[in-house]
Amino acid sequence: MEAAWTRLVFFLEGMTPLEYIISIIDVAIIAYLFYRIILLIRGTRAVHLVQGIIVLLAATVVSGWLNLSVVNWLLDQARLSLLVAIPIVFQPELRRALEQVGRGKLFLRGLPLLDESELQNLLDSVEKAVNMMSRNKIGALIVLERETGLGDVSETGIELDARVSAEFLVNIFVPNTPLHDGAVIVRGNRVIAAACFLPLTEAPVDPKLGGRHRAAMGITEQSDAVAVVVSEETGAISLAREGKLIRNLDEDDLHDILEELLEPEEKSGLLSFLERGEDRE
Repeated sequence: MEAAWTRLVFFLEGMTPLEYIISIIDVAIIAYLFYRIILLIRGTRAVHLVQGIIVLLAATVVSGWLNLSVVNWLLDQARLSLLVAIPIVFQPELRRALEQVGRGKLFLRGLPLLDESELQNLLDSVEKAVNMMSRNKIGALIVLERETGLGDVSETGIELDARVSAEFLVNIFVPNTPLHDGAVIVRGNRVIAAACFLPLTEAPVDPKLGGRHRAAMGITEQSDAVAVVVSEETGAISLAREGKLIRNLDEDDLHDILEELLEPEEKSGLLSFLERGEDRE
């Protein structure tokens, strides 16, 4: 440790002021790139894959330090296979990153937060619409975009770009209308698309759940979005977040959870409940 510190001090003493500035800029750029990558994969399954890679690399270092030749050889082979596996496993995240680079959005901040009045209008509209459809057993799937953009998903449906209102949302999901089959994507206080196709979850789910619930879990596995589902058969209200489904919500539960998830600063009150992903009886 002392030898490494001595080499670092010697290296820094030999630098000119201009080289100091260039080095600081270099480190800042790399740090910002890592920050953007973390934002890109946050709330997706890629987080767990990254954790697995870190564990694998740590095990390689430890096996080399302990001279475990067989274990080290196996880990070396695993690292070689990662060169092929990573582009396949991270294909959605890599595609999203390349699309953002092409659109000039990689270095922009996330979606702007709603102010208090806009947030309240969004909450009131979604809650009123969901409760109306629940009473009338009208199936619905409303996806609320957060920091992870859902532009690729909205492109699978019909572009709308209309202000959110309860009446508008209910009208979309009325049976036998052109837009009722599929999901609605909400960005901020705008409905940007309807009749969108969502990826279905691959996780085991209750056989009683239909395609809407599977789609809600699927989109929240791949993004940090929040999905609200109304069952066409029972009128039950469910909410999906991070691939977990909370079922049988009442009006108060739905309001509290949505308000906490969408407001600027998340508190810890309901998050423990959300992490459990349990059904409400």
